[in-house]
Amino acid sequence: MECKQALNLESCTCTAEGCPRHGICCDCLRHHLAHRQFPRCIFPADVEPPDRSFETFARMVAGGQV
Repeated sequence: MECKQALNLESCTCTAEGCPRHGICCDCLRHHLAHRQFPRCIFPADVEPPDRSFETFARMVAGGQV
């Protein structure tokens, strides 16, 4: 399967532009899920979470922020 990094970057909302996984969604997801986190693209563009843990995401959903 060919990586669609260039296409992914067109809609990527990640703010970590220096990240080696930037635009390589499969690697990004694998990395974040292994650390019990969601990647930046899961959150709305206008929300910068204090951290991307599952717990923070759940609190944000419960509070109507996401």
